[in-house]
Formats: sequence, structure tokens, C-alpha cells
Amino acid sequence: MSADSTALTPSAHQSPAPVLTSVTFKFQDAAQSLISDSLRHHAMVWTRNGNGLVGFGVAAQIHTQGEERFAQARAWFAQLIKLAQITDPITRPGSGLVAFGSFAFSFTSSFASRLVIPEVVLGKDGEHAWITVTGTAEKLAGMQFADALALAEVKLAQAAIEASAPGEIELTTGQLTAGSYLEAVTKALGQFEDRGISKLVLARDIVARSSSPIDLASVLRTLTEQYGNCWTYAVDGLVGATPEMLVRVTNGLAEARVLAGTLDRATAGADATGYAHAQLFEDPKQRHEHQLAIDSLTESLNPISHGMQSPEEPFILQLPNVWHLASDVRAELRADAEGQLPSALDVAEIFHPTAAVCGTPTKRAGVLLRELEGLDRGPYAGPVGWVDSRGDGEFGIALRGGMLETENMMRLYAGCGIVPGSVPEAELAESWAKMRPMRQALQAE
Repeated sequence: MSADSTALTPSAHQSPAPVLTSVTFKFQDAAQSLISDSLRHHAMVWTRNGNGLVGFGVAAQIHTQGEERFAQARAWFAQLIKLAQITDPITRPGSGLVAFGSFAFSFTSSFASRLVIPEVVLGKDGEHAWITVTGTAEKLAGMQFADALALAEVKLAQAAIEASAPGEIELTTGQLTAGSYLEAVTKALGQFEDRGISKLVLARDIVARSSSPIDLASVLRTLTEQYGNCWTYAVDGLVGATPEMLVRVTNGLAEARVLAGTLDRATAGADATGYAHAQLFEDPKQRHEHQLAIDSLTESLNPISHGMQSPEEPFILQLPNVWHLASDVRAELRADAEGQLPSALDVAEIFHPTAAVCGTPTKRAGVLLRELEGLDRGPYAGPVGWVDSRGDGEFGIALRGGMLETENMMRLYAGCGIVPGSVPEAELAESWAKMRPMRQALQAE
């Protein structure tokens, strides 16, 4: 679909916003089934530490491309919400009518960005669990909890796949070879001063080919078990476990987790804590890279918020594969002239792309990326997550993941922040460390 297509015009990839009915019920058993039983091949997933959302089936969806991909999706969702009949006695973030979303990193990408309204959503947070069913008014007329549960069981059965032995995985060169990546880093370092750029995030990809169909259920289970403190996501074949929250919006409060500055845990010796502090927290290059990311976020947040809280010092986030410098930022969102607060999807568009995945300043960095990177990132490093009818939602940055392109092939991505003083070989090694979660989940490690 071209960038000038309208969101409400039917095409082969989308349909106009339908009139939907959505009903939510309290669901105690979701605490047991959300993670253990619901992570299936055709599920949409957003979970962290046992809480989150899992969706099945498609009640409605939109695919968009180009510079207007966010605007078209927002307009479609806004019309859908306006027309919908929503019954939600729980009114928690993620209850009621919910859309899962995944957006291309670049407006030039051939990847179709999307919002998907599932037919059934199982949700759980620290206090409540629920089940939401969405469809036509005729289909949901008189629906009771027992009916919703029966429909959920049907969808679970349809999404289930038989367990099978993992195939042999072969890792091959992607769109950008290792040698080409080293060359791109070297070229970037030589152009910073002339182009007025202080940081550039260069990505690379590899292809994982399996001798048998890739079991996404197994991939998701491994990610949730090994990277439970990250946000595990799955939307239409895009899967991963991101440590970076682009934005969470809850009742007008916006929160973000910024990561910039990375250290491979495999390089640590006996004193791992001291090593991380010296090589990451006290390293001027790492601290400079992190500060650029913080400045980029706060610059985007200032016009739409007040009462911003940003820590003076970052903390070291420990993940099984790497350490990161991390900072959590929060602010109260400002209402517009009509008294409307920005939704999670609104803020995700405003924030994207951040310095942590593009560079500083982002517009100039984006131009240089297209010149040097030599690949279509697709949904890699784009926003992925969910938004509900109230505007609450969570969008992470699609990192530490891969895109299933055929049943036997997945493309994995990783990117590294290049700043003056970066060593090309060290950045290449860092990209391998960032691909480790997916290589482990595919049993290709």
C-alpha cells in the first residue's frame, strides 16, 4: 500500500473499521493458563514476569506502509473505537477492546505495519485476570462467561501445534555480511564530523534456516523462561524479548526505559559486578552514548508532558547475555486543546525512532543509516506492543528478536551504537552478543 493511501479505504491488505462488540469477564484461571498454556504458534503475545496479554484469532486488522503508517493505523483504530460497543467492568490497562501492533522501523520499508484486534484476549496483571471476546454484535449477543471460556478453549485448540523435535539450524549471512558491517562502521566513524552526527546505530542481520518448521511456541517459552524480566512479544511472526520499553501509558502517565551502553557478559572474569561497573558505568564512551539516548527521549517528551522525572545516574541492567546502562523516565502527559490525552500509540509515534536505535540527531542519523546500512530492517527496532480503547498501552522496541519469513527460515537482527572511539571489531562482537537470546531460543547457540 502506498504512503498516500487512506486508512479507511478497503484494499487487499486492509478493510474499513468494522462495527465491533467487545465483552470482558473476570477470569481467575488465567493466572495458570496465560503463560503455560497460551504461548502457541498463532498467538499474539506481550508478557513480562508472568503478566501480560495473549491474543487469538482476528476480529479486525489494518496493514499500513510509508510515512503515514502510524497516522493511518491511529485513524482506523479511533474510528473502530467510536463505533464499538464495549462492556468492560474491570477497566484495567489491557482489559476491554485491545489492539496488538507492530510497526516498521523506516517509512521506506517493504514491511507492512499492522494493528490487529484479536477475537479472544487473556489478560493478567498483578491484581486481576480477565478474558475479553470481540466480534460482531450478533455473535456476542447474550454471551456469558461460560460462553467466552468455551470460545477461548476453541481458539487455544486452533492455535495449538504439535510438539516436535527441533530441526538443525544453519546460520547464514543476511543482507549485510560481517565484512560489510565492519566497513559500514568504519565509514560512519569517518563521517561523523562532516555530517554533524554524534551517534549512529548500525544494524546487521543473519538468517537462521531450520531443517524442519520452526516451532515458535518453543521459542517463546524459552524467551519467557530465560528472559522473564524482558518483555516477550509475538505479532504475526515477529518474536523476541526486548529489554527496552519505548513507552507505557497508564491513566495519562507515560513511562519509558532507555537503554544505551552495552557489555557482553561473556567477557567478564571472576569479579563480574566490578567488571561491569568499571567497563560500563565508569566508561566515558558508554556514559556519553547513554546520555545521548536520554537527551533524545526527553526532547521528544517535553512538548507533550509535564512533571518529568529522570534519574541523575543510570543503573546497570543485568540480562543473561549482556549488561546495559539503563534509565527509567516518567512524565504526566498534557491534554490537547480538546482535552484529549495522547494514547500509547500516539506517544510511540512521537518517540520513534529513538537515539538508542537510530542515532543523534535522529533525522541526520536516519539519512546516513539508509546510505551505509544496506538492509531493510523491517519491524526490527520499530514499536511493538498493544493499545486499548482508553489509550493505555505498552510499546517496546522490537529488539533481541527475529522475523519468521517462511516456516523454516527466520531473520535475526541486532544493532550497535557507534560513537567516536568505537572499534569496528568490538561492535561486530557486540551484535553477536545481542543475537544470543534468539540463537539460544532456536537452539542454534
